[in-house]
Amino acid sequence: MTEDPSHDAWLQQARSYLRNADPVLARLIDARPDFDPRAWLTQLPPMDLYGALLFQVTGQQLSVPATRRTLARIEALFGGHLPSPTELLPVDPGQLREAGLSWRKIATLRDLAGRMSDGRLDTDVLSGLPDDELIAQLTAIPGIGPWTVQGAMLIALGREDVVLPGDLALRKAIQAAYRLGHLPSQEEVLALAEPGRPYRSLANSYLFASAFEPAEAPPAAQHRSAGI
Repeated sequence: MTEDPSHDAWLQQARSYLRNADPVLARLIDARPDFDPRAWLTQLPPMDLYGALLFQVTGQQLSVPATRRTLARIEALFGGHLPSPTELLPVDPGQLREAGLSWRKIATLRDLAGRMSDGRLDTDVLSGLPDDELIAQLTAIPGIGPWTVQGAMLIALGREDVVLPGDLALRKAIQAAYRLGHLPSQEEVLALAEPGRPYRSLANSYLFASAFEPAEAPPAAQHRSAGI
């Protein structure tokens, strides 16, 4: 990977902030001194904002393996890549259904593609909006909720302060990292994430890594952030 001095400086600052903000995150960061928070993106197909939203909508209520299988079938329909809005619209919805999408998800993606194709939504404008405004614009589409948009913001736009309280994998990672006796609710996820603002995307990356890429680290006492 090409070195990016500005990213390296940002990463050093963000890590220092998170270490001081939350002792659990400090433990996870210290256990992974060479961790690259952007490495997981290389495991995904290239995605613009529409592709990232397609990815997020496809994965709603599905396991990671099931999502990947469905995405692979969708890519096969379009010559090995995820479709743009103008590529998706002419396709028979029945083919998308055969690829594994539900009729509800197909309707959502076609609605979104229509708005992006006819100018009601402009990807360049959307990409420049603040988080809250971007979420408001996209959640006006039935089938797209805040967590769907936030996942796309993280993947396609690299937003730095995204938290995904509706993501089951993240909730399980938090349960393990914070030694909780229960799966945290979305409200608990948000409360635990609050000390990491404005670097919650990076905090999420360390939590996911702690679940999927365990590292050797000294045992730590149970920690929970204030407010839970």
